[in-house]
Amino acid sequence: MIALSLAEIAAVVGGQTYDIPDPSVQVTGPVVRDSREVVPGSLFVAFVGERVDGHDFAHAVVEAGAAAVLASRPVGVPAIVVEDVQAAIGALARHVVNELGATLVALTGSAGKTSTKDLIAQVLQRHAPTVWTPGSLNNEIGLPLTALAATEETRFLVLEMGARGIGHIRYLTGLTPPRIGLVLNVGTAHIGEFGGREQIAQAKGELVEALPSEQDGGVAVLNADDPLVRAMASRTKAKVVYFGESDEADVRAENVRLTDSGQPAFSLHTPSGCSDVTMRLYGEHHVSNALAAAAVAHELGMSVEEIATALSEAGSLSRWRMEVTERPDGVTVVNDAYNANPESMRAALRALAAMGKAAQAQGGRTWAVLGKMAELGDEALAEHDAVGRLAVRLNVGKLVAVGGREAAWLQLGAYNEGSWGEESVHVSDAQAAVDLLRSELRPGDVVLVKASRSVGLESVAQALLESGAEGEVVAR
Repeated sequence: MIALSLAEIAAVVGGQTYDIPDPSVQVTGPVVRDSREVVPGSLFVAFVGERVDGHDFAHAVVEAGAAAVLASRPVGVPAIVVEDVQAAIGALARHVVNELGATLVALTGSAGKTSTKDLIAQVLQRHAPTVWTPGSLNNEIGLPLTALAATEETRFLVLEMGARGIGHIRYLTGLTPPRIGLVLNVGTAHIGEFGGREQIAQAKGELVEALPSEQDGGVAVLNADDPLVRAMASRTKAKVVYFGESDEADVRAENVRLTDSGQPAFSLHTPSGCSDVTMRLYGEHHVSNALAAAAVAHELGMSVEEIATALSEAGSLSRWRMEVTERPDGVTVVNDAYNANPESMRAALRALAAMGKAAQAQGGRTWAVLGKMAELGDEALAEHDAVGRLAVRLNVGKLVAVGGREAAWLQLGAYNEGSWGEESVHVSDAQAAVDLLRSELRPGDVVLVKASRSVGLESVAQALLESGAEGEVVAR
């Protein structure tokens, strides 16, 4: 964080100081909510959760070197006490952002936010010091904590913004006002909470409404291939830049193809020229993510050659998102178990099918270990059925549906599409899936593991890697 004294922080957040001998002491370390992350000079934020009360760790974090605790009650150690801790870190983040002068890039969408954020960060980092959202910490707590990680040297701040209802993104943009706003897509993630895609579009479009005018440097980066996103151009006074495969896109891809291993390659076209890209990531869906990142980077002054090189060398920075690991025995495990919605599930299956072509030539098979997609409301049955059907259409060797009712719907879709033999199976839980795979996998097989976060299927991927590791596994 930028250098601020405890007295200055108290003034910004409207708090009172308790047990602070010297209010001029500066916070020189990060602002953290996890006591394990405290280093000398940190500011520890004491949240009260369902199971853990951060105030209980106050003495321990000060002993570990924290300058003070941001708390909702006195804790017997140096503290800044406020009525609402969450509101306080939001106010502090807004203050820091105003003082920084860094360019804020915010992005949202129904699918691909974290992967695209990671791409943008890796591209911009080549250009100037960049801070970005770690993992998927994209809510009213994670976003201000990310902003507070910026320092005087930070030039770009890349913030992922999530929403579970109307007004959420408007609130987040109030904390950290972006100059560049990117909307990836409007899909069916959380449709059960929103009530429909139009409502999702209304919520996501709050990002472009928050941008400054074109005269003041505002830029809205919109997906030309998504009609609901393209329509958001009417909701902003910012400059509009389109990305996509459409001929009308300002930043577009041509000659899109997949390598034998399932990695996308394409020709990147921008208003200032074109250059070839071959990505390290897996799946054609990353082309759209890469174009979004390229559009942002181009607006921030990077050359097309710099952008193409950065995209070609970028990897995944966040766990359990198309993590591809080859076991010593030749089995490949694709861990995409962090989360799932219909759009990302279809993209992962297509990536598996592409990766499987090379495997099948060597006698290997493709496996899709899939579980529940949450928060789909009335669309749940139809969407799970459709994913099961798609697995059959893509000639996935075997579908393993894991869990209860939704898993049964996945298998039913596969069955109705023509998977009548041993091509699909329904198992009760993750351990049953592991037992099945351990007994049947053979060298050359490719296994995709994917479900909503609540299902916890990453345990299947981890078990497969551990059971196949006769030496150190090689991640790629």
